[in-house]
Amino acid sequence: MNKILLFNPRGAINKYRIPNSVLNIAASVEGRYEWVIVDGNRETDPYPKIKRYLESGQFRYVGFTVMPGPQLKQAIPYAKQIRESFPGTVMIWGGYFSTNQYKTVLSSGYVDFVINGPGDNAFPRLIDSLESNTPYELIKNLIYRSGDKIIKTVKEDLIDQDTLAPLPYDKLNQFYSMEKYLGKTYLGKKTLAYHSSFGCPFTCSFCAVVPIYEARWRAKSAQLVYNDIKYIKEKWGADAIEFHDNNFFVSEKRTVEFAKLIAPEKMIWWGEGRIDTISKYSDESLAILRESGCKMIFFGAETGNDTVLKQMHKGGTQTGAQIEAFAARMKQFDIIPEYSFVLGLPGATPELVEEQIDFDIDFIRKIKQINPHTEIIIYTYSPVPTEGSALYEEVLSKGFRFPEKLEDWISPQWENFDLRKNPLTPWLTPAMIDKIRNFETVLNGCYPTVTDIRLNDPKRKFLQFLSFIRYKINLYKYPYEIKLLQRVWKYRQPEIQGF
Repeated sequence: MNKILLFNPRGAINKYRIPNSVLNIAASVEGRYEWVIVDGNRETDPYPKIKRYLESGQFRYVGFTVMPGPQLKQAIPYAKQIRESFPGTVMIWGGYFSTNQYKTVLSSGYVDFVINGPGDNAFPRLIDSLESNTPYELIKNLIYRSGDKIIKTVKEDLIDQDTLAPLPYDKLNQFYSMEKYLGKTYLGKKTLAYHSSFGCPFTCSFCAVVPIYEARWRAKSAQLVYNDIKYIKEKWGADAIEFHDNNFFVSEKRTVEFAKLIAPEKMIWWGEGRIDTISKYSDESLAILRESGCKMIFFGAETGNDTVLKQMHKGGTQTGAQIEAFAARMKQFDIIPEYSFVLGLPGATPELVEEQIDFDIDFIRKIKQINPHTEIIIYTYSPVPTEGSALYEEVLSKGFRFPEKLEDWISPQWENFDLRKNPLTPWLTPAMIDKIRNFETVLNGCYPTVTDIRLNDPKRKFLQFLSFIRYKINLYKYPYEIKLLQRVWKYRQPEIQGF
């Protein structure tokens, strides 16, 4: 029986997190097929290890998880090299990039299958089919080429998460020590990355999750989440949790139940939610979250402009007024709201694009007045292929196109595209991008993020002193002195590097 090699391409420098995506796939075949994991984040050069495994002749199947951004630097050249050196292997890609850019991926000539969303059933069933040489056309959540055509099989309903096999943490520990996956962060000395749910019930047209989960959400029970975390705490010493769910807080009942369970463990935790969802939480629930260790929550504020929120198909009931009111409300519970804003959406004219950028700069300043502890994350709008959405059709009409060749995604001009720092969008001028980046620089100088644990108090105070006058008089142009200090002190930007 052939074995499976699962590869997690490097996504960060000197930051290790449990490779949950490939570990989920490993769990789906555990006990049925032999598998190994190669983690690009834990290897100086992972390809020699991949090569040694494949040279043994025992591994026919190679699975990659591929997120947009940094992971492409290893995923694309490694997959190409594997196909050239080991043409008998079957290459299977999963992850947001693979699903959203499946046409480009499958046209590369070296990827055979894309898992379209969750692979808990699709992956093992595909391996079963290939091993027994039986048809795979009826397996759900697959995308593949058949001649000149690309075939997408039907999507599978999201699985009851409590019925899935447990993640094989102990076996992962045989490949890479679990202790090193529990990194020091703002939250704790040994921070655990954990996925407790999949999908999101909303259909924001700027979000890469929407084409994959199609407004569906399924979660593990609070008890199961607690059991997993408790096990990792007791065995490897985890003291904090990053929930990497797309939307952790969908269910108030589940969230509060988990909070009550985890409270005695004295663990600090963070997750991502929606303002219009958590606004409906009772004061009692929010107090329970804080008492349980919830220190910060990430929210997609996106914009304070209600018209643009509609353009984004933000869904729900979120408004600019609600964003302001919620920032104020969070102060009484001592939970830090981490607000992300997306600037630079397309507009009818260049003047309207710049007007919207100016509006949100002023709105962000207003949020900081309401609650100075609000963390601000600024992104520049990068299109995602939500085919059929009005926003995506609008960006196409303005001349935006994704690369047609897979290799082009690692060219210098596209390297930072999905980090949403310097997107190649035709409606944004260099001056507009400079305005966004310069404001961000001054803002981060005046209000350094609390999540940068390397930035000591004297450095923080000097940055604030240097930036205060600029921020006060709205002078953002040419903040070279602030940029220089941030570069020398390696200022951490959570939107790129996490905590």
